[in-house]
Amino acid sequence: MEQRDSNSAAGGKTQATSAPPVEGVAGGGTSYGWVDGGLRGTSLGAGVIDPTKVHSEDLLHVWSMPSTANVSQQEAPRPLEKVNLLAARNERESFQIALRPKVSWATSGIAGSVQVQCTDLCSSSGDRLVVAQSITLRRVVPILGVPDALVPIDPLSPQISLHPGETAAVWVSLNVPCGQPPGLYEGEIFITAVKTELDPKTESLPKSERYRLYRELKGCLDVTEPRDYSSPEEMVQRLTTASTTLKRMLDNPALQDCQENNGFGDMMDEDVMNNVSVRLKLSLTVWDFTLPVTPSLPAVFGISETVIEDRFCLEHGTEGWYDALDHHFRWLLQYRISPFFCRWGDSMRILAYTCPWPADHPKANEYYSDPRLAAYAVPYAPILSCTDAAKNSLRREVEILKSKPHWSKAYFYLWDEPLNVDQYDMICSISNELRSYAPDVRILTTYYCGPSGSELAPSTFEAFVKVPNVLRPHTQIFCTSEWVLGTREDLVKDIVAELRPDLGEEWWTYVCMGPSDPQPNWHLGMRGTQHRAVMWRVWKEGGTGFLYWGTNCYEKAMIPSAEICFRRGLPPGDGVLFYPGEVFSSSHEPVASTRLERILSGMQDIEYLKLYSSRYGREEGLALLEKTGMYLGPDRYTLDHGPVDVMRGEVYRTCRS
Repeated sequence: MEQRDSNSAAGGKTQATSAPPVEGVAGGGTSYGWVDGGLRGTSLGAGVIDPTKVHSEDLLHVWSMPSTANVSQQEAPRPLEKVNLLAARNERESFQIALRPKVSWATSGIAGSVQVQCTDLCSSSGDRLVVAQSITLRRVVPILGVPDALVPIDPLSPQISLHPGETAAVWVSLNVPCGQPPGLYEGEIFITAVKTELDPKTESLPKSERYRLYRELKGCLDVTEPRDYSSPEEMVQRLTTASTTLKRMLDNPALQDCQENNGFGDMMDEDVMNNVSVRLKLSLTVWDFTLPVTPSLPAVFGISETVIEDRFCLEHGTEGWYDALDHHFRWLLQYRISPFFCRWGDSMRILAYTCPWPADHPKANEYYSDPRLAAYAVPYAPILSCTDAAKNSLRREVEILKSKPHWSKAYFYLWDEPLNVDQYDMICSISNELRSYAPDVRILTTYYCGPSGSELAPSTFEAFVKVPNVLRPHTQIFCTSEWVLGTREDLVKDIVAELRPDLGEEWWTYVCMGPSDPQPNWHLGMRGTQHRAVMWRVWKEGGTGFLYWGTNCYEKAMIPSAEICFRRGLPPGDGVLFYPGEVFSSSHEPVASTRLERILSGMQDIEYLKLYSSRYGREEGLALLEKTGMYLGPDRYTLDHGPVDVMRGEVYRTCRS
């Protein structure tokens, strides 16, 4: 985002005007109907305010904030500045619009409603980033008082309610397609205070007219209902009739002002927007670099199948069950992560699989061949049933997959955090079985300690470091907890020194309950840069992959719209990166958290750092992190957004040629 000085919206400058009083805070007041200045020298007077006759700037504060900001309800207003963004192709860049009412203009208990509309972003050569396709608006909804859930705003009714004495935020995302021509794209966002209640005398159609429109719409529906047509000519005739009726309805004088205009539905008269709207200018520089479709870093994230089954009342293996898993899988792929489904057994045994269908099903090759998938988990079926049938099914699965080009992405995740010698022996036994089917099989094991009951090493940490000597050749991906490292990056050398890259061994990391503040993690309430820094840490420490145990592991519920409760005993937000859409509306689309969006940003940052390092060497890439002040270590990273843009700008400046 644009920085006019070191204290801009990205850097932390606040307006001289203090936040308005809120009941119970600093003396308070009623927090209703107050005015805190900035009214352009006009007097609104007493009585009900008509927002169509008053400039929206007189009614509310509007300013921009970076995607790493947690915009609290008590966020103080800042100056409104143009937003300048930079993005590669196949990248998503986001920012926030903060809104805080100065007065109340509604007759109900809210301060008022605002309409947020965006134009297409256009380049001088005529190329566009289109609203609702490449540009999306979402309302930031607090969870446990922390701004986290990103609820989509209906582009046909883009209104949100503001409450007295509270700051609200809108999350704006710009998605740049792979084939988008580079260049400077510009547009505007209009924020307009609107009447909360419609005046029936001016807004409603006569009852007879509404009935007529209803009958014609119903007739169109009847005409186009699925049926067996006697001939192709009949089908064409019926569709032509429906088309003629719809065209006649669109010519209704009451709908003449609803034509498409300048990239958004003209739900508010353009003259009104020009006269009373707050206008936020927005520019995006798309540079001539495309983020790879397949992420450079495999990041595998779990989805609990049992949570989906319970909340959506689905029976395992039914058509609805497959549809639900497929929907979640495809939705999460947009975040540059490689999802796997999981079911937990006793003693932390785990059934992990990326594709619900067997390897010989047409859907399986579609899943495993998806270029957005950097790694996939193969199910070890005997974990549920050690029958001959289960073992034969497993052998057949491996035989099919190992003949495919995507086999190099395959791994088995058998046990989560084994603790003792018996559990380690079980991993080795299963590994022997799998290696008899495919000698090049990859097994992933997560761990934070050495096996108890062994004389592996004199100290706890030394035993942890020596785990590869116990699991070799039965594990190829050694996935260790960042919690163990604490803030001691020097310990990474000890861990990596025990690995055998010549045998295909890799070092991955994970976070779960820990580490805690101030280290990077994805707990609710942590700073935005703290969320984003999880991936900075992975890149700086040299990990070649990452695992996260759960994205939807909230408390059990039996209906989709049930309130979300985080699991007892875990830090708030741990294991929950998205929410069911039904909690917030009638939509079945999952609702992302701000933390999930910041994970995506961190994954994109890795691609920037990788590009820079490919040009100038890894040491220069590490120096760039330090020079910009973006990330120096697990407890030393930027708390403000400014250095993030500096890093990205430096990569753009030095690598664009």
